[in-house]
Formats: sequence, C-alpha cells, structure tokens
Amino acid sequence: MNDESAPLNESETELPAIDFHSPGRFAVHNPQAQPEPSEQREPAPFLLGSHADLERFAHPQQIQAHALALLQQARHSLCLYTPDLEPWLYSHSSVQDACSRFLLASPKNHLRILLRDVSRPVKQGHRLLNLARRLTSNLHIRKINPDLPSEEAAYLLADSHGLLLRPQVEQYAGYALYNDPGRVRLRQAQFDQAWDTSVLDPDLRSFLL
Repeated sequence: MNDESAPLNESETELPAIDFHSPGRFAVHNPQAQPEPSEQREPAPFLLGSHADLERFAHPQQIQAHALALLQQARHSLCLYTPDLEPWLYSHSSVQDACSRFLLASPKNHLRILLRDVSRPVKQGHRLLNLARRLTSNLHIRKINPDLPSEEAAYLLADSHGLLLRPQVEQYAGYALYNDPGRVRLRQAQFDQAWDTSVLDPDLRSFLL
C-alpha cells in the first residue's frame, strides 16, 4: 500500500501528513471456528464527527473497540475493505448487532464490503455473511478484482468522517480517525473505484442465495 502521506491527487497536498510509525510486525491469526467469547465488546469512547485527535493502536482489543464505536455511530454509510472479513475483528455478536441496527434504521443506509478471499468466510461461516442473507437489499458484498492491482491495507469507513486503517493487514498497528472528512473523502474515492471494478464470486453468490 502507498504511504498515507504520498499524494494520491492534487487534493491530497492540502491535507497534513500523518507521521505514522509502526511499533513492529504482528502475526494476525484469525480463529479457526473457535467458540465466541460470551462477553460483549465495549466501544471506544470517542464521538464520530467531533473527536479530532488521531488515535493510534497496536493491539487487537483496541482495534475491536474502535471498529465497534464507528459501526455503532454510523448513520448513513459503511464501507469495509478487508482481506477475508477478518473473523477476529468482525465476526462477533456486537458487530452483527451494530450492523443490523444501522441497516434497519433506514432503507437508504448501505453497508458495502470488499474482500479478497471469499472461500474462507463462506467455508467457516461468518456473522456478516449470515446478516447479508437476511438483509440483501442494503448489505452488499463483492470480491476485489484479482486481475487488477489492489491495496494491501484493511480499513473501515463510517459516514464521511470516520476511518479505521491498518496499512498492512499482517500487522495490528494502525490508527482511527473520527473527524477527518478530507482523508475519508480520499479513501472513499479509492473504495468506490475498487467497487466499480469488483466481481461477484460464484461461491459467495451461491451462499447468499
């Protein structure tokens, strides 16, 4: 993935660069159908659209808290760019409940998911896939086009202000932004471009039917 400070277009230079320093590399081990912990996750205590500080993280529990906070507070749009729907992060009852409430709040609300590996979540089962089978009209899942270059990042976009980003999917290190419309706008443009060239994998289609 390109560094966040590298200009993507002429508008990028108007935004202050984020001096990001990774604390190191971490192996991400998605659970293999392990039982889900019974305790509820707690969202991070920051408000979408008003908290101005950049929040760095380096541990999975921090990522889970930021993701839940953004999912619970989104009111219009959610976009998820992920290698394989990362079960350790997104296959949890709190995440499913937050997404379900978001989608049922208005027919105009949409959750779009782009992922690289469809086979794993389809084979093992995933809470967001199960949700997609029930809410087909405004939860859409597509596969990143394997024939085109794609980012090695994982990120979540919440409305026009929130961003959760891990620059390298094999690392836990990254940051969350709750009120940065400029950077979210640029990420949204990247997501929309990838979405426009995405494909519907046959395994995913058969699972959702």
